[in-house]
Amino acid sequence: MNINKRQKEVLREVILHCILIICSSIFLFPFVWLVSTSLKTEEQLFGFPPKIIPNPIRWRNYIDMLQFLPFFKFLLNTAYVTGMTIIGVLFSCTLTAFGFARLKFPGRDLLFLILLGTMMLPYQVTMVPLYLIYSRLNWIDSYKPLWVSSFFGWSFYIFLLRQFLMTIPKELEDAAKIDGCNYIGIYYKIMLPLIKPALATVSIFSFMGAWNDFIGPVIYLNSTEKLTLSIGLRLFQQQYGGYFQMMMAAATFMTIPVIIVFFFAQKYFIQGIVLTGLKG
Repeated sequence: MNINKRQKEVLREVILHCILIICSSIFLFPFVWLVSTSLKTEEQLFGFPPKIIPNPIRWRNYIDMLQFLPFFKFLLNTAYVTGMTIIGVLFSCTLTAFGFARLKFPGRDLLFLILLGTMMLPYQVTMVPLYLIYSRLNWIDSYKPLWVSSFFGWSFYIFLLRQFLMTIPKELEDAAKIDGCNYIGIYYKIMLPLIKPALATVSIFSFMGAWNDFIGPVIYLNSTEKLTLSIGLRLFQQQYGGYFQMMMAAATFMTIPVIIVFFFAQKYFIQGIVLTGLKG
């Protein structure tokens, strides 16, 4: 009886893992094809039947791409914008979420509902007013419009962090108050170390949003030397659209940092996604 039950459990695990492998392969195939195309010669690009593993492998495509595209300049620009965005999000959203989760003041719940209501506004609604504001501040053709708004908080990230903070026992905060700790100390010494999974989740989301942002740089950046990677790749496509292998090499370079960040933070990322919805 126990042997049959054990066999059924093993069979169930095998089936589940097979399904996961098939689904993972489907999602992984576009990236594999991206890397494969970046290593092909021009003849192999249009060969039939298409080959996933190129033969011979042409590493020269990456060197040629760097000669046509100021990749590292665009990379530094993107890294600056992304870094400032993450700093702004973590600073403003953690403070705001701490206030909504742990402080009691008149109208708190109403303000939080209004904050959640702003999540329903698409970016296209605020695009023109924001452009007019930044234009009056003479910030056009600078990076400030791309990261300054993150220091004023983003509603989705505030919601995630607030939900996570709500799961922390009240007794920890009361014990800190007894020891003479004020709210700033509670926030910095107790809450921040306990919400690392949520911070990792917010950091990855904001990193991916800023790293892949296309519409923002299109609107606010005019100088070629200030372009980010997403716009640089588009510029490269317009000028050298026939060099598909070099375009794929540049796209691979742009994708790798996102994959590296996710793999290093995936443990906290998954934990943060699970725990942020445990308590309302």
